[in-house]
Amino acid sequence: MSHVVVAPDKFKGTLTAAQVAVHVAAGLGQAAPGVKTVEVPVADGGDGTVDAAEAAGYRRIEIGVRGPTGSAVTASFALLDGTAIIESAQACGLTRLPGGTPAPLTATSRGVGELILAAVRMRAKRIVLGLGGVACTDGGAGLVTALGGRLVDASGTELPPGGAALARLDHIDDSRLRDLSGAGTEIVAATDVNNPLLGPRGAAAVYGPQKGASAQDVTLLEEGLTRWAEVTERLFGFVKRDEPGAGAAGGLGFAALGFLGAVVQPGIELLLDLLAFTGRLPGARLVITGEGALDEQTLHGKAPAGVARAVAAAAPGVPVVAVAGVCSLSSEQLRSTGIAQAYALADIEPDLTRCLEQPGPLLEELAGHIARDWLAPLRPDDVNWCTSGPIRITPRAARTTWMPQCRWSCMAAAFMRYGNGRGGAVGGRVSGRCTPGSPGPGRTPGRWRCRPASDARGGRRRSARRRRRAAPTGG
Repeated sequence: MSHVVVAPDKFKGTLTAAQVAVHVAAGLGQAAPGVKTVEVPVADGGDGTVDAAEAAGYRRIEIGVRGPTGSAVTASFALLDGTAIIESAQACGLTRLPGGTPAPLTATSRGVGELILAAVRMRAKRIVLGLGGVACTDGGAGLVTALGGRLVDASGTELPPGGAALARLDHIDDSRLRDLSGAGTEIVAATDVNNPLLGPRGAAAVYGPQKGASAQDVTLLEEGLTRWAEVTERLFGFVKRDEPGAGAAGGLGFAALGFLGAVVQPGIELLLDLLAFTGRLPGARLVITGEGALDEQTLHGKAPAGVARAVAAAAPGVPVVAVAGVCSLSSEQLRSTGIAQAYALADIEPDLTRCLEQPGPLLEELAGHIARDWLAPLRPDDVNWCTSGPIRITPRAARTTWMPQCRWSCMAAAFMRYGNGRGGAVGGRVSGRCTPGSPGPGRTPGRWRCRPASDARGGRRRSARRRRRAAPTGG
């Protein structure tokens, strides 16, 4: 029996990825009773990564660690078969700030190091470190102190936490520093950010303002990170400041690359692999992904684009649509990512306050629109035939028909969707000839016989009447 795969990311600030999936599945069930859904909440390494892993069968481990301001917080990581998935935002995320008050100069990543040590104690041999959503810009200095390093100034005084204090760094006492890279523990940094540590595209300049840093704060943080890179390179011999991803998560990527020997992989691709996403695609008739905002960032490796790429590679005939709070992408931009259509809360509810306060019911309503557009019930008269198998054409005059089974487009309407070999949706016609049979319900043809262009004969000699009969009927 065919099914629908529901694989959204979170709607940040309103719904987790798992909650989005539940509401979409509920809406589909109301609009198309009996439809089978497979819910696969996803994440790209940022907020919600542990939740997505838990939904996929990983065990959630909760421990106490230091939060971004040094106070104790309860953080989680996920564990399964020797693989630990750690979400840096669990320890030092923006949501962990007491009262939500930013601390751009003093926030620390120490709690992330404590999560890593806990995973090692539980015999994790592979650690996936999700980078994103953090409150700190300390270059991963806090992580290093959690592993046993002491950061001191010229007088031998230990530095306080935070990126600003790093400008006074003189030496790192590594006598008690744990060497995880040499202990047989594989570390993979999951991020879609390719920024370097320093400069106009670096951690402080690009992401500092998002964490509450003023222009003066950004200058102080840049000075601290520069000194941090200079001292670590001098003492440990690694040069990672310009590596893609070094600037991820306030410079945590830099520490992961240098001190942990981590390799950087695209977050969504890595997480989809860990969640066994492609194993849910056989037999799927539709994939629904999404996130809070479909915008320019979506085009650069965010979760919906990653889901669409994965579907295109593993099941190129399956259409992908997306749900969102708002969508600022054009139809052409969506198709370039492999997303056939987007459905936004803002399209059905112009009141932004209601979208934020009641996203669940609105998502269920959106899912009803998706069901009517993509899961319309099929009747015997709506089944058409071509040389390589049956084509199912919906009673909507094939305006949204997807035809994975047939290489030749039966021209049942002026605009049809068919697999282009890359998972995208394209409109128009392909070579070949279709002969109309008896009319089906409404404007939908009954049975057509389609042949490849090499088998077609006499196209130019057809009468005007026959051309009109075989021409598309949709608008």
